[in-house]
Amino acid sequence: MAAYKPVVVQACPKLGERITQDTLYWRGYKTPVQIKEFGAVNKIDFSPVPPYNYAVTASSRIHIYGRYSQEPIKTFSRFRDAAYCATYRDDGRLLAAGSEDGVIRLFDISGKAPLRQFEGHTKPVHQVGFLSDKYRIFSGGDDYSSNLWDIPSATEIVSYSEHTDYVRCGCASKVNADVFITGSYDHTVKLFDARTKSSVMTIEHGHPVESVLLFPSGGLLVSAGGRYVKVWDVLKGGQLLVSLKNHHKTVTCLCLNSSGQRLLSGSLDRHVKIYSTTSYKVVHSFNYATSILSVALSPEDETIVVGMTNGVLNVKHRKPEEKNEKSQKKRQPAYRTYVKGRTYMPKQEDFCVSKPVKRVLRKYDKLLRSFQSSKALDAVLEPPIMLHTPEVTVAVMQELHRRGTLRSALAGRDEKQVNLLLTFVARRVIEPRFTPVLVTVADMITDIYQPVVGQSAIVDKQFLKLQEAIGKEIDYQEELLEVLGMMDTLFATFTKKRDMCLEENKSNGLTEIVETNMNY
Repeated sequence: MAAYKPVVVQACPKLGERITQDTLYWRGYKTPVQIKEFGAVNKIDFSPVPPYNYAVTASSRIHIYGRYSQEPIKTFSRFRDAAYCATYRDDGRLLAAGSEDGVIRLFDISGKAPLRQFEGHTKPVHQVGFLSDKYRIFSGGDDYSSNLWDIPSATEIVSYSEHTDYVRCGCASKVNADVFITGSYDHTVKLFDARTKSSVMTIEHGHPVESVLLFPSGGLLVSAGGRYVKVWDVLKGGQLLVSLKNHHKTVTCLCLNSSGQRLLSGSLDRHVKIYSTTSYKVVHSFNYATSILSVALSPEDETIVVGMTNGVLNVKHRKPEEKNEKSQKKRQPAYRTYVKGRTYMPKQEDFCVSKPVKRVLRKYDKLLRSFQSSKALDAVLEPPIMLHTPEVTVAVMQELHRRGTLRSALAGRDEKQVNLLLTFVARRVIEPRFTPVLVTVADMITDIYQPVVGQSAIVDKQFLKLQEAIGKEIDYQEELLEVLGMMDTLFATFTKKRDMCLEENKSNGLTEIVETNMNY
């Protein structure tokens, strides 16, 4: 009796993801820690000084979290209604936040009660920040105004009412202590100088502006609104440098890494995109469970924190770098010890002793060897095999068809098993590498279970899905044939024109030769 030959699984090349240095770097973060807040997380801000705690604004509270703590180490809750945009000062000692009642509150990190309250806005204040001189605060509210406040006296210095819609974002220049920028739902970004009574520059973003960011050098400005992230050159009067459209929904937040070489953008499409600030191409992407409202990176890029609409705070820490310490293990034999003699060619007088190789068979191979067709098919219809290695399932089906036992293996199944079969066939029948085998399988399943159609709503639904998938594939094939016909016509036309040009060139050359001979 001949030895059993295992089923040959056709190997198909896979289009793998391109592994770059950025991919390896951003994958170097640990499994995220999930922290539940009381409401949507509208702002995350890291302290600029060690130990790099971060403030999370959600609902009517501001929570201060330690670097690795999952519980807040401090809470500011002196708000009547929702709190917005808690922001640290550059020295990490003060924290300013807006609120739904239009009052701006200034907190000392070591205390609980507000040090100052700034009243002047008539509607909610969504944007608060410190100027780089550390003694002034700028704010933006839903009353369309952008105000500048003096911290020591708690008074308003100047108020700008140039926006025509809600002011929802802003940032301050780190180079010039008098310059700050605001973004509004009126589609504009305005640059203000505290020494003037009006804005010094207006940039038209084209969509309601959700976030603005100024590079540390102060020369480049990034604005986010709608599905667009736009980069502007401030030194050239607000000239547009690049417009990025990599998100499918509204972009809500922006962030830079510590070196300024990577730009992060979060969106309602549940993705955080990471761009290179030299080429402005996406170098990596993170996917999250729900829509993203805020994102922040720690000053040393050790922690990335993302706030979402469902109140979940997603915290990722970088894995510690492994130290290359010399192990004290016993020295192993050299590689050449193991490969010694492998390339030796036996001579005529040598006596060769062959060592029998034990072949380990898979479960489906063992069942096929014992002619248990139905059980062999069940073995390859398990979810891990169907999802990750569908080529194994198709190879077994092809072997059963070759043996002539595929119909008997498909017959006699209950509702759950038929549902599993039809789900696999409907999903994979459109793949070119599986189509020849699965079309035959689909034909047999239809013939076997046609009498029971209408008895199970689940099976009927899968049959409809299969019909829809095959119908769409036929439509695609027809469109492709039409395109091929058009391309053949174009290529034929180009070939005819080329032949005509060659004939004309040849005839002109002969005429010139004849004329030359007559002259001689």
